[in-house]
Amino acid sequence: QVHLVESGGGSVQAGGSLRVSCAASGYTSSTRCMAWFRQAPGKEREGVAVIDSGGSTTYRASVKGRFTISRDNAKNTLYLQMNSLKPEDTAMYYCAAAVAPWGYCYLRDYDYNYWGQGTQVTVSS
Repeated sequence: QVHLVESGGGSVQAGGSLRVSCAASGYTSSTRCMAWFRQAPGKEREGVAVIDSGGSTTYRASVKGRFTISRDNAKNTLYLQMNSLKPEDTAMYYCAAAVAPWGYCYLRDYDYNYWGQGTQVTVSS
């Protein structure tokens, strides 16, 4: 089992920055992929960014160049640095972990075995 706890959300004006964190505990060595998803009210959950155990990253197109995903394996912590925030980035942000025995990390929510409770990010115009 893996337990995930997000922190660091909040409110910011458009153009500002926030960093959200996800502390992982439990059998973390079993997880190949760590990702951030988000869900805005009335919308489907969408993948934002994923990082694999080797450090390779994938981003959804709308956040490329603005968001950076990283992980500190020594601290078992996942980060998402968000710069140049836009009102459309407003959502609940969730940390997720996948075992992914097939060997590749996708931004597909059904691949993920473990989820955090979420942290709210609100961007005002």
